[in-house]
Formats: sequence, C-alpha cells, structure tokens
Amino acid sequence: MLPGAIGHSQQSHRLPPLHGSRLLTEIQRRAVRFFWEQSHPKTGLTKDRARNFTQKDTYTVASIASTGYALAALPIGVEHGWIPRQDAYRRALLTLRFLHDKMPHHHGWFFHFVDWRTGQRVWNCELSSIDTALLLIGALTCGQYWPGTEVQRLANALYDRVDWTWMLTNGGAQPQKRVLSHGWTPEKGFLTNNWDHYCELMFLYLLGLGSRRDPLPAESWTAWERNVVSYGGRTTLAGGPIFMHQMAHGYYNFRDRRDNLGWDYWVSSVEATLMNRQYCLDRAGTRKTYGPNVWGLNASDGPDGYRAYGVLEEEDGTVSPTGAIASVIFTPKLSTAVAQTLYTRFGEKLWGQYGFANAFNLDRDWVDPDVIGIDLGMALIAIEDHRTGLIWRLLASHPSTPRALQCAGFHVTHEPAPRPLHRR
Repeated sequence: MLPGAIGHSQQSHRLPPLHGSRLLTEIQRRAVRFFWEQSHPKTGLTKDRARNFTQKDTYTVASIASTGYALAALPIGVEHGWIPRQDAYRRALLTLRFLHDKMPHHHGWFFHFVDWRTGQRVWNCELSSIDTALLLIGALTCGQYWPGTEVQRLANALYDRVDWTWMLTNGGAQPQKRVLSHGWTPEKGFLTNNWDHYCELMFLYLLGLGSRRDPLPAESWTAWERNVVSYGGRTTLAGGPIFMHQMAHGYYNFRDRRDNLGWDYWVSSVEATLMNRQYCLDRAGTRKTYGPNVWGLNASDGPDGYRAYGVLEEEDGTVSPTGAIASVIFTPKLSTAVAQTLYTRFGEKLWGQYGFANAFNLDRDWVDPDVIGIDLGMALIAIEDHRTGLIWRLLASHPSTPRALQCAGFHVTHEPAPRPLHRR
C-alpha cells in the first residue's frame, strides 16, 4: 500500500456524513484502493474478489477482467492524487510485462481465472474472449495515459498478438462464421455458445474491428441479433442484468450516435436502467429490499450463490449497489440517489473498506461479505466518465477506436428528444 495515498480510514459506528459529489468521490477512492491493494505486487494480477469488512482474506484467484479494470483505474488514481504518478506507472509496467512475457495464453487469448501469484489457470476455466477483451481494453486505456512509453508499447503488443480469426472461425473449422465464440478449453475445444445476441458484447466486437492485425470483418458487427424487449411502457435491447447495458459504455461514448443499422445504444441503456428500476418498484410490495432509491438487478452474489438477476429474469430481492451506481452516466440523479440512500440508511452494514458490499437482500437478512473487482471497476469508470470523460477520451485517442467506429458505421445524429431506439 502506498503511504499516505489510499490508506484505510477509521470506521466508527456511525459513518461520517458524505453527500452528493463527495460520496461519489469516496466510492471511487475505495474502488481504486481495491485495485491497488488486491493486485499482486510481483505479477500485477488482480483478485476477482476480496473481503470488504476484514483486512485480510484467503482468496488467491485473479480474473483477467478485474486486472483490466485495475489497469484502467491507475490513470483515475493519479488524476485524483490518490496514487503518485511514478508508482502508478511502475505498477502498470510490472503488470503488462508479466502479461506479455510470462502469462500463459493461446493465440493471444487468456484464461478467465488464474492464480494471482503465478498466472496459471485455475478451476479448469476457459480461454475467455469477453474477459480477454476487458483486459485488453483496460490495458489500451492505461497505455494511452502514458504515450510513447514502454507501458503503451506493451499494451499495444498484447492487443496486436490476438488472433481474432481463430476465435471467430473456431480455429478454422467454420470459416464462414461471423460471430465470436465465448471461448475455448484445452480439454473440449471451442465452447458451443457464441456472442450472437445483444448483451455486453459491443466492446469485444469493436476491439476486433479496430485491430491492426487480423481484424474482424465488418459483417461481424451486423451478425449478432438485436433482441428488443418491452416492460412498463419502455423498450430496450434485451432485459437481463444491468451490467450488460453498462460495460461497453464505460469505454466508448455512444451518446448521440447511431450505428450502420440505425440503433442508438445509449438510448437503449437509459431505457434499460429505467426499466430495471421500475421492475424493482413493481415488486416492492412483496420484497423488503426494493424502493424508489433502492434498486439494481445485476449479475451478482446472492444469498444462495452467484446469480444473474435481471429484468424479465430471476429476482429474489437482491440488490447490487454498483449495478445502480454504474448507470450514473445514463441516470445521474437516480443513480446518485441510490448511493446516498444506501450510505445514509444502512451505513457500515453495507459500507466497508472498498465501498458498498457487492449485494444485499433484506428479505433474507443477508449482506455480501465481499466486493467483486469488475463491478467496482464499472462503477469507478462510470463515475469518472460522468464527471470528466477521462476514460472515454483515453480510449478515443487510440487508433483502433476511430477504425472500429467507422467500420460499424457509427455517426453522430442531431435529433429532438426523445430519440427513438432505432431509426433507419
């Protein structure tokens, strides 16, 4: 831990008052603390999760997605003065060197879960296309913060060695296939599922379209299904957990843009957020947890294990604080109100060393003892984009971004509100 940078504050029985902008800042600061403290000092790999209410835990599993968010967190930590610039640079360099030189990979793709001390695969997990993309996009964002340095060179080298055609065509077995596989294992080969319908997938395809080496064909952008759903008078692409509508937007600013098919994904995510809230409110009569300022169905821990809670899907009264907060770019007042209510109403029952617990459920009298890295990361960069646009600007400055957006046909449109979800 850096002396005097992002150390632990003393928790009293009653938390100190925090409101509005100060509370959002503290949410960010504690998320940055997680990524700093829970990244291994010799590999830079970041734990998938950590205990939130005790100083130590026995977790040793890192996720490559969490590591990607840790890299993106470094510029935020520097800009806020929580991490000295040189210390952040050294951490980025250590991480990227390990990833490039020592981390096991196959055709440039990484295993989803690894031992944070060695980088070796755990749990017989898959090479994950989506999680590798989260690692890469965090690395590229970090690299753009230090242009002309070894950090930027290594980030680009990781990106350039990815074999997109291999993941697209199942190793050449399906040469006409235009949607990426979910992944591959040494034991069984390519997974049967593909990224073939709307969810969090947009950043995966944009990275592939923008690649200098072996880019995805333009047809890959139009090959996946845009599945429209409606609830409570609102229409969006898909329902499901809220993170699906947030993950890509943390890195790419889709506001006031449509793609070559005429879809507005910003409008979709605004509607998905409001739909998620309404879905909770409509069940508030039978669930103790839900309320006007307590909502957020997400893929998260639950009383009975990890679940994909979402609109038109499973729900049991479990709310994900970061789920609502990571929509601050879409619904700033509503998302900030959730953060304020949770902090004021529940205090230290939900608020720990890394911020809000991953999830809680009043019906079951349950509070998650953990935080999860990717959820903290989504909330962290969403708040930063909402305030300064830093992460949007950094990724936009990478040459892959304009290539990808042009290939997908993204263009700014000036339209009177309310903008329709789709327009030909």
